[in-house]
Amino acid sequence: MNVIVIGGKGHVGTYLVPRLVEAGHTVVNVSRGQARPYSAHAAWARVRDVQIDRDAAERTGDFGDRIAALGGDVVIDMICFTLESAQQLVEALRGKVQHFLHCGTIWTHGLSVRVPTTEDEPKRPFGEYGIRKAAIESYLLDQARRSGFPATLLHPGHIVGPGWAPLNPAGHFDPRVFAQLARGEKLLLPNFGMETVHHVHADDVAQAFQRVIEHRSISIGESFHVVSAQALTLRGYAEAMAAWFGAEPNLEFLSWENWRTTVSEKEAQATWDHIAHSPNCSIEKARRALGYEPRYSSLQAVQESVEWLIAGNFLALTEFASRRDGRS
Repeated sequence: MNVIVIGGKGHVGTYLVPRLVEAGHTVVNVSRGQARPYSAHAAWARVRDVQIDRDAAERTGDFGDRIAALGGDVVIDMICFTLESAQQLVEALRGKVQHFLHCGTIWTHGLSVRVPTTEDEPKRPFGEYGIRKAAIESYLLDQARRSGFPATLLHPGHIVGPGWAPLNPAGHFDPRVFAQLARGEKLLLPNFGMETVHHVHADDVAQAFQRVIEHRSISIGESFHVVSAQALTLRGYAEAMAAWFGAEPNLEFLSWENWRTTVSEKEAQATWDHIAHSPNCSIEKARRALGYEPRYSSLQAVQESVEWLIAGNFLALTEFASRRDGRS
């Protein structure tokens, strides 16, 4: 099949596009510029790159038409963030594609009531990102069920993998938190450290997209969580990473109001967003319907990312690398 991937050189696309090529699909990657995937793969030599500035094309109203003109059997949209953007694309592709896949987010759930949260739980999104993505989901599912538009939605958790810093045990993205844990330095955590985060390796997300394409008939009109098998508490995450580094965890817990004064405003906002959501999502639907089985646990996915940080000298932890080599 001819597969169009919008935003195919990002975190997930780095793994998804080579998977599709190796599965025998013809792949067109649509992106704004000449960005490179996070890791090299020979399959990219067989991918056609098409440059389209989505924002500019949407302002002139022809983005959807330009995507439709590429003649895709399947269109995968990795970078849709507004309802208007989704509507423009759907109207242009209606009757012209066999399958449309949208990358959502588990933050469409907002506040959880029962955990692990399933896809059919009532949604109470909050925050601009979650609210916007929930509106897109509602629209696409309505289009699938009322007018037959062949849409499927996949909702990843906190995507991790080599090439970027993972969400850390303090709920933000400063990689120095991992250095603190490796050295046995005191790490401050908010509240009692019992809020949850739910990671997923980018290749496991790519696996889910590939499986949805392979299971078109049962996936149209459906949404699926794409996360690791289990979420982590901040405390458990910190303790496990300290142990992985060969160190003893040295944790201290502060009330939110006190803890937020110990970090930058940007980090405090990131942590609040993550602990307020405290996602813990079920993958049973994707397992049952698609055969989805994540290769990585949350910790394994994070550890691969941290090893990349260390190897690239983004973390000054040469002593950790020596210890690891000595144990192997």
